[in-house]
Amino acid sequence: MPTTPDRSSYPDTRAWIRALPALGGVATPPVGTLPESPGALFLDWMTQAAAAGVPEPHAAALSTVDAEGIPDARFLLLKDVTEQGFWFSGDTRSPKGRDLEANAVAALTFYWKELGRQVRVRGTVVEGDPALSARDFRERSITARAVAAASRQSEVLDDPAEYDRAVAAAVARIEADPDFVSDTWRAWCLVPGTVEFWQADAGRRHVRQLYRRVSERWIREVLWP
Repeated sequence: MPTTPDRSSYPDTRAWIRALPALGGVATPPVGTLPESPGALFLDWMTQAAAAGVPEPHAAALSTVDAEGIPDARFLLLKDVTEQGFWFSGDTRSPKGRDLEANAVAALTFYWKELGRQVRVRGTVVEGDPALSARDFRERSITARAVAAASRQSEVLDDPAEYDRAVAAAVARIEADPDFVSDTWRAWCLVPGTVEFWQADAGRRHVRQLYRRVSERWIREVLWP
C-alpha cells in the first residue's frame, strides 16, 4: 500500500493533494466480451466486486437536482437491477424525494476502488407501484422501518430526545401492526438513458465503454480516456 504523504510537509493544500497516490495497486480484470445490455454487465461487475471483498459494493452516490436547478448528492444502497433499470428507495419528504418530485432525473455513480472500476448511470426516475414500495418497506428491519416512519429527515433536530421518543413510538406501532407501511415511502427506478463503464489503467489509458439507449435498443461505444 502506498505511503500517504504527510500534509504538514507540503507548502499548501494543493501540493499535498497532488502528492496523494492514485490508482496505486489497482487490480484490473479484463473487460471481456460485452453483453447486449448494460444491466447484465453491471451485475457481472458488481458480482466481481463482491467476490473481491469490496465493502458495500451496492453503495452508490445518487445525484439529483432541485426545483431551482441546484444539484445534490448522497450515498445510498441499490435495491435491485431489472430490465427496467436500477432501483432505490426513500421517503418522499426527504430532500431526494422533493428533488425527484421537481425534476424526475438522476444519476447513480458506483466506484469499486479495489478493482479500479466506476459505473455511471444517467436517466429518468419513475415510481414503483404501491405494492413494490410496500414490499420494500416491510423488508427493512424494525428499527429501519421505525426511523423511516418517524424521522423528519434533514429537518433541524433541536432535542435528540425527541428523535428517540418518536422512533420508540414507531417501533411500538410496528410491533403491534407488522403490516404497517409508511404512506410516504417509495421505491424508485432510475431508467437509464446512458450507462458508462470505466476501467482504470495506471498508465492513464483508461477503458470507457458507453451504452446509449436509442429507441428500444442499446448502442455500444468506446470513448476516449
